[in-house]
Amino acid sequence: AAGSPEATGGGTGGGGWRRPHGPLQRYYGPSTAEAAEAAPDPTDINGPHFDPEVFMNKVRSECPLGQLLAREAALGREIRALDSDMQTLLYENYNKFISATDTIRKMKVDFRHMEAEMDDLAANMAAISASSARVSAALQDRHRRGAQLAGVQALLRKLQALVEVPGRLRCWAGTEPARALRCHARARAVLRHYRHLPSFRAIEDESHAIMADLAQRLRTRLREETLDPKELTECVEMLLQLEEPAEELSEEFLSQAGARLEAELEALEAELPAADPSGTATTPPPPASDILDFVDRGSSAFVGTLCQLAGSYRALFGGDTGRLEPFAAALATRYFALLERRLALERGLGDTSLLVRALDRFHRRLRALLELLPAGAEAAAALVARAARERVDRYLRALQTFFLGCLGDVRQALAAPRPPGKEGPGLPDLLATLAASVLGQLKAVLAYVQLFTARDVAFASLPYFKGEFCVTAVREGLVVAFVRWLCRTARGFADGPAERGAPAAPPALLLLLARLCLDYENSTISYILTLTDEQFPPQDSGPAVTPGPALCAEARAAAQRLLDHYVQVQGAAVAQMLRKSVETRDWLGTVEPRNVRAVMKRVVEDITAIDVQVGQLFEEGVRRAQSSDSSRRAFSVYSSSRAPGRYAPSYTPSAPMDTHLLSNIQKLFSERIDIFSPVEFNKVSVLTGIIKISLKTLLECVRLRTLGRFGLQQVQVDGHYLQLYLWRFASDERVVQGLLDEVAASAAHRCLDPVPMEHSVVELICERG
Repeated sequence: AAGSPEATGGGTGGGGWRRPHGPLQRYYGPSTAEAAEAAPDPTDINGPHFDPEVFMNKVRSECPLGQLLAREAALGREIRALDSDMQTLLYENYNKFISATDTIRKMKVDFRHMEAEMDDLAANMAAISASSARVSAALQDRHRRGAQLAGVQALLRKLQALVEVPGRLRCWAGTEPARALRCHARARAVLRHYRHLPSFRAIEDESHAIMADLAQRLRTRLREETLDPKELTECVEMLLQLEEPAEELSEEFLSQAGARLEAELEALEAELPAADPSGTATTPPPPASDILDFVDRGSSAFVGTLCQLAGSYRALFGGDTGRLEPFAAALATRYFALLERRLALERGLGDTSLLVRALDRFHRRLRALLELLPAGAEAAAALVARAARERVDRYLRALQTFFLGCLGDVRQALAAPRPPGKEGPGLPDLLATLAASVLGQLKAVLAYVQLFTARDVAFASLPYFKGEFCVTAVREGLVVAFVRWLCRTARGFADGPAERGAPAAPPALLLLLARLCLDYENSTISYILTLTDEQFPPQDSGPAVTPGPALCAEARAAAQRLLDHYVQVQGAAVAQMLRKSVETRDWLGTVEPRNVRAVMKRVVEDITAIDVQVGQLFEEGVRRAQSSDSSRRAFSVYSSSRAPGRYAPSYTPSAPMDTHLLSNIQKLFSERIDIFSPVEFNKVSVLTGIIKISLKTLLECVRLRTLGRFGLQQVQVDGHYLQLYLWRFASDERVVQGLLDEVAASAAHRCLDPVPMEHSVVELICERG
């Protein structure tokens, strides 16, 4: 059998068995991968698990007789073919088999020869090893003798060098002292060890004499003023190597270093103007160089030299800083004082960025000194903080000066004469210009001050600039202080008495400042504080800040005081005209009235002008509902009746108490008028306050005069004219009517012949006037 029935394919037309892969494959069997992948099949004639019994049983049970016979014939042919293939393979490779057998035989013979040669080589190697051992022993013995000889030669050289030490020291002591010291240091231990020998003692004594002379020359050089820090350090270092007393050397080192540093400080002080011992206020001359150049020279010269000398002192004398720290502290204090004097010369605002760069450079270059002198850190930080605070204070004074200059411009614009037909800037324009100028200047100042807290500035990381500077110096000391000063200054125009000979503030300026303070209370203060907190954020644990509502309350109080003062000033101006018109007229000898007096027309004109002026800056306000006959209301000399003649027949000089009693009774039932009450921030309230002051003055002036019949009638005509025009300016017409009724009642009370004019005649005169 050569294959299983399942292995049939289409290779032969008669459906015969597939030919095996070849004799070698049958000999070696399937590959490992194929055997692992294929499942064990006992009927596979080419598989490793082939079982003849199982195969035969399967073939007998599955194949018919004809197929079995055909299979038998095929297997016979395959067996004969396999035998033929085996014979052919054997014939083809017979010569190769013979050659391989001969080769193996020859290799065995060669192996025997090689084993013999290896034995001979091993014997030779043993002999060579014995010879090498003898040679090595001889070499070691020779090396020992050479080492002994080299030792003797080295000893001779050392002895020769020791003998030459005095000569070398004498040669190098004058020109190369450092080389002489190294030579003496190498020989000193040997000379001390063998000092008991006379020859070595003589060499040592001579060397000591030379070194003592060198030490004397070094001490002389140490006292020279021309030594730079490097030469000073080298000189002291050589003296220490010569075992000179360290205490004396440290004192001399600090003395020489102090002299050099004093010279550096004197050079810096020479650039500053001399202090005035008398204390007189004189303006010092401007410095020769800017602050940045001064700090650069101080940092590179004084601070650099001090740090170099301090480092040399520590390297020379170890951790002994008991003298160094007070020495450096005294010099640093003097340097800080000089720098503070130079900073005090920065009187103007100048270039803030230049000052910030100078302080930043001072702080950066002082770090090396602060490592040596930790106590100086507080002084340096305080110096930088004072300089920053001083610059902020100057910015505050500059803002104040700027605001006063803007006020001067406003006053000049208000007082400047205007050609006919050409109007100047109105109050809204002046207010907008003033507010924008002040706010723009304040924002510019904040931008300049913000340079002190920039990220690239070294001292901005100090605790002072992270908390106290932002809150105390900028927010409170600059922004809040300026706003409060502005409110106080504006309020000063109303509170402070005018200096002798100084002109009073024009009413328009009072009105403009009142509106400015009101705008600050409404929006500007909140905006300024928000901007400040964004640019200079306060710390959570920092000092307390002034709340915005408190500032707004101050601004509103200033605005209220200014507006009240404006009402008083304008009311006083109108009242002055009325007072003079009453006091200068002969009310007993006056003629029958035919016209309204000119002063009453002037009063109406002035009130109208004030109405226009106030309306430019303040809203209209709320008026009480007017009665339908406000402009036609009869003005009576008897305030208890609209009919002029109702009480006239009974009013005679023999019964003077009738009208007086009537007037008092009317006052009991009328609403009390507060003349000087605070006004509201609107036009109607302001005009009402001015009218109340004016009419109250007219009332008091009439009470002090004695009137005749025509005088009473003139008061009646003037009062009716005022009633016709003033009611529309007041918040409540009853205020105007009540005051005018009191004027009429007072005039009737002070009249010797109280006969009023017919109301129709009064109206006719007022309409004609």
